[in-house]
Amino acid sequence: MVGYSDSGKDAGRFTAGWELYKAQGDVVAACNEFGIKVTLFHGRGGSIGRGGGPTYLAIQSQPPGSVMGTLRSTEQGEMVQAKFGLPQTAIRQLEIYTTAVLLATLRPPQPPREQKWCNLMEEISKISCQNYQSTVYENLDFLAYFHEATPQAELGFLNIGSRPTRRKASTGIGHLRAIPWLFAWTQTRFVLPAWLGVGAGLKGVCEKGHTEDLKVMYKEWPFFQSTIDLIEMVLGKADISIAKHYDEVLVSESRRELGAELRRELMITEKYVLVVSGHEKLSENNRSLRRLIESRLPYLNPMNMLQVEVLRRLRRDDDNNKLRDILLITINGIAAGMRNTG
Repeated sequence: MVGYSDSGKDAGRFTAGWELYKAQGDVVAACNEFGIKVTLFHGRGGSIGRGGGPTYLAIQSQPPGSVMGTLRSTEQGEMVQAKFGLPQTAIRQLEIYTTAVLLATLRPPQPPREQKWCNLMEEISKISCQNYQSTVYENLDFLAYFHEATPQAELGFLNIGSRPTRRKASTGIGHLRAIPWLFAWTQTRFVLPAWLGVGAGLKGVCEKGHTEDLKVMYKEWPFFQSTIDLIEMVLGKADISIAKHYDEVLVSESRRELGAELRRELMITEKYVLVVSGHEKLSENNRSLRRLIESRLPYLNPMNMLQVEVLRRLRRDDDNNKLRDILLITINGIAAGMRNTG
């Protein structure tokens, strides 16, 4: 079974994706050596940070030989309703799965064309992981900032998940489950776990003169292309002004600079993702997604403003059940608007 959630929370989305790609390739090679037919089971969640995203794109970007007529995958949470809630939608999803598996079997995705590409991936991954972990696990202000800037602390009281938000009675990020970790950042429209570290990694390699190499990798290597496209999709859903509003109202003044640094990091990520993809603006190659996002903004933005005010009041009056009910409504509304939430 291929697990995406905790690896992404521990090392960041880019590093987790690259390590899982290599691990699947090693499993396939070992099974081929001993004549064993392998079926990989993908434990995908709804969000990009938990292996989610467009099904066809995900299957078509798997390592060559890892999809040989068979595939197992989980569909979790709200994605079950979204993908299989109506007969026509369910049939469409099954068609997508079948088509992608057949194509990946009959015409396997291209491997990296040269070793240099793998070396560049290793360098991006190393820089990305260091940047991610130094922020999430080594910055002493980050944990308090996370609790103040997101509704994570309140999620545990709302009884909206199938399991406790934490594995142990600890306030640290390490014992927090991946779903509330991602869900909380999605609520604030920052979607931090899906992109943190990626900009630093791409920037580091581009500044060493490998920009053209990355552009060729994007055009010719399905795995790298899907990785960049998924991050670009997340960036298209993020909103710096909304995330900044959460900071201005809910975060202590001493920690607001950390939020400003993270927003600058988001802008760097957007810049280098566009450089690599060759797009002038986010979701340029997916106009239907762009229109979908823009059509939801008149509904999403007021709900975020309302949620900020409810959180501000609730943190002064945490036993107010009416405020909790309103908070739950805003959480459901934002989750429905953002999709790919947990």
